[in-house]
Amino acid sequence: MKKIPLILNKRQENILDLLSGGKPLKISGIISGLKTAYSGTSKITINRDLKTLIASGYVIKKGKARATVYEFSSSYNLLRSVEVKKYFSVPADKREAKEKFDFNIFSLLKNIFTGEEEKYLYSLNGEYRDNLKRISPAIAKNELERLIIELSWKSSRIEGNTYSLLETEVLIKEKKEAKGHNKEEAIMILNHKETLDYIINNKKIFNNVSTAKIEDIHYLLTKNLGIAKNLRKSAVGIVGTKYRPLDNQHEIREAMGKACGVINREKNHFAKALVLSLLIAYIQPFEDGNKRTSRLSANAVLLANNICLLSYRNVDEVEYKKAVILFYEQNNLSYFKRLFIEQSEFAVKNYFKA
Repeated sequence: MKKIPLILNKRQENILDLLSGGKPLKISGIISGLKTAYSGTSKITINRDLKTLIASGYVIKKGKARATVYEFSSSYNLLRSVEVKKYFSVPADKREAKEKFDFNIFSLLKNIFTGEEEKYLYSLNGEYRDNLKRISPAIAKNELERLIIELSWKSSRIEGNTYSLLETEVLIKEKKEAKGHNKEEAIMILNHKETLDYIINNKKIFNNVSTAKIEDIHYLLTKNLGIAKNLRKSAVGIVGTKYRPLDNQHEIREAMGKACGVINREKNHFAKALVLSLLIAYIQPFEDGNKRTSRLSANAVLLANNICLLSYRNVDEVEYKKAVILFYEQNNLSYFKRLFIEQSEFAVKNYFKA
């Protein structure tokens, strides 16, 4: 996959908009579609734009001579910028969206971060490691405890848990359940704490991931909550989207194997974590607890590579869910990537500071 340039001109963006509908177009159809905005633009200029878009991996050319058509590249669709507010202004049942799992996704998950994004993330990681060197072991221990509390709280909050951050702190430190909450909410939070302890104590095993390791994380996160362990055997639905995940265990296991293969081949540690988080959510391998498992599995990969855990403390729960749904429906990870980078920055700037 060729590296995608950062800047396109407006006309090239409009060509991509025309092709994004999914229907291949001849050059005459593209010229016709651009006619209002770019009246007088020559065929030579449009051909030049198309060559640029093809070379960048945004557009695919098929056929020869008069039968030549151009279509949108799935590789570009993965990373193209989406107007999130506009996209979600359309009700879920009326959005043009993918409704089934697409096995082609595994071949597209490459070059997730631009050179600048990768450089920034690794500079943040350098800052994190420098911070660890400057603080005492006692402070490092306290900061890790704070991060675990905030991650346990926020990850549970995304799943609808109503504990406050302070109530979560008391629960984890003193094992005192807050009044006015059901038992399951306390169990969910304490399961997060236990799972994070397991990940921290066994961090090196997550240099590589496997279905079995992800199943172990899921079990710890969901035990005593009435959720079946291991891969699900029946269909599940997801609130707020027409997307329906795979509905049989054989295909789910196949998808999980492919997902682990993609992660283990990836060289960029941040991309490993981001892609793993999205693929677990996309496959939905378990009857419940999938997004929790995705967040903690991704954090296990980060920790195994000496990268700061992401607490997601200041992420908006609704925006997080939108980012995941956008990947379900469009196989587009641009918004999730933005949130991931923001949370990476937040983690380094807010934890383990001297």
